[in-house]
Amino acid sequence: MQNLYDNETFFNMYKKLRETRVTHNDFIEQPAMKRLLPELKGLKVLDLGCGFGEMAHYCIEKGAAQVTGIDISEKMLSAARPHPQIRYLHCPMEEVECNRHEFDIVISSLAFHYIKDYELLIRRIANWIKPRGYLVFSTEHPVILAHQSQKGWIRDSDSSILHWPIDNYGEEGSRAQFWGIDGVIKYHRKLSTLINVLIQNGLTVQEVDEPESIAEGLAKKPTLLNEKRRPSFILIKARKQEEEWGGPERT
Repeated sequence: MQNLYDNETFFNMYKKLRETRVTHNDFIEQPAMKRLLPELKGLKVLDLGCGFGEMAHYCIEKGAAQVTGIDISEKMLSAARPHPQIRYLHCPMEEVECNRHEFDIVISSLAFHYIKDYELLIRRIANWIKPRGYLVFSTEHPVILAHQSQKGWIRDSDSSILHWPIDNYGEEGSRAQFWGIDGVIKYHRKLSTLINVLIQNGLTVQEVDEPESIAEGLAKKPTLLNEKRRPSFILIKARKQEEEWGGPERT
């Protein structure tokens, strides 16, 4: 299990980046994530890959009764603001143990692409969600992670963007890239895999979003206009069936 955020170099780079408040998270992913969330009043929330706890605090502000935040990084959790209604657990999401039907909603921001066994994770999540409960998550878009080289935009001799390379799309699996440090491992999955695994585990897809930047982002970070050429993220909102799912045996 990869723990990037406890790497001193990576953590300092990421923390400094987020503190600018001029990022893809601020202007693309987070606005879309918040829009997809259902009414949170009185709900019990599980936040997988909670990081600094910003989304956990947002859920409490919107009326959630309790949030459990899970993260593999001790450094991230040490920087998370405490709150009497938020419980932080230092644990990989692949290993966390939760009770059956414990949560009304499971949320996760940009963490599932670090998980090797997506099918197992979704099977476990489906067990933790109450009937008619929700799963809302974001992940890097399949077109971002498809190409084996992971070198980004194809540019001309003047460094102007020509196009984004899409290749190796059907070859699911790990991709290594440089992001602050060498050897960052993420996992590419086809769109059909992201959706079909949900369906196979009794989760009905309600909405899929491939968001672009909000207006403030375009004003502060004009390069976000490139999201019209290819999306960075995909977000999925799914709801658990009311009747108990008779699919694969869960762990």
